[in-house]
Amino acid sequence: MKSLKLNHIFSIIIILISLSFLHACSDDDAIEESTEQILEDEDKAALLFMLEEEKLARDTYIYLNDVWSINQFDNIKDSEQTHMDAIQNLLVKYNVEFTILPIGEFDNKALQEYYNQFKLEGAVSKSNAFQIGATIEDLDILDLQEYIKATKNTSLIAVFENLECGSRNHLRSFVKGIVQAGDSYTPQFLTQNEYESIITGSQEKCN
Repeated sequence: MKSLKLNHIFSIIIILISLSFLHACSDDDAIEESTEQILEDEDKAALLFMLEEEKLARDTYIYLNDVWSINQFDNIKDSEQTHMDAIQNLLVKYNVEFTILPIGEFDNKALQEYYNQFKLEGAVSKSNAFQIGATIEDLDILDLQEYIKATKNTSLIAVFENLECGSRNHLRSFVKGIVQAGDSYTPQFLTQNEYESIITGSQEKCN
C-alpha cells in the first residue's frame, strides 16, 4: 500500500515536471513568434530606406556596366536585384506600402544626390567606376549593421544579415578590381579595422 502511494506521488511529480517543461517551451515559442511578428515604425523605415539603397546599387551598376562592360557590374547588378526582392518580400509580408521609382530616380534626396554624383564620376574611368562600387558596398554594410542592431524583428535581422554577407562579397570583388587597376581603396564609412577584416576574409556563401 505504501509502495502504491509512493508510485502515485512519483507519477504526479513526473507529470508536473513535464507540464512545466511544455509550458516553458510554449513560452519560448511565443517570445520567438512575437519578435517575428512585431514590426516597429523604425523597422518599416529601415526596410523602405534599404530598398532604395539597394536600388541605388543596382541602378548605378546598370549604368556603369553600360559604360564600361565590366563583369563585376554585370554580375553584381543582378545580385542587387535579389537584395531588393528580399526586402520587397518583407514589405509585402507586413503589408507595408512601397513604390519603386524608375531607374535613376529616388525618393530619398541623399540617395538621389549619390546616384547623380556616381554617374558623373563613374564615367570618367574604369578605376573610378570600381571606386564607386566599393564606396556603395562600404556604405551598404554600415547601414545594414546599424539597422540590425536597432531591431528585434527576427525576419528583418535574417534578411539584413544575408544582405550584409552579399555586400561583403561585393566589396571584396570591387576592391580586387581596384588593385588590379593599380589603385587602392580607402574606406569611406567603415573603420579601417572593419574594412581590413572584410578584405582579408574569404568569399562567403550567403543564403
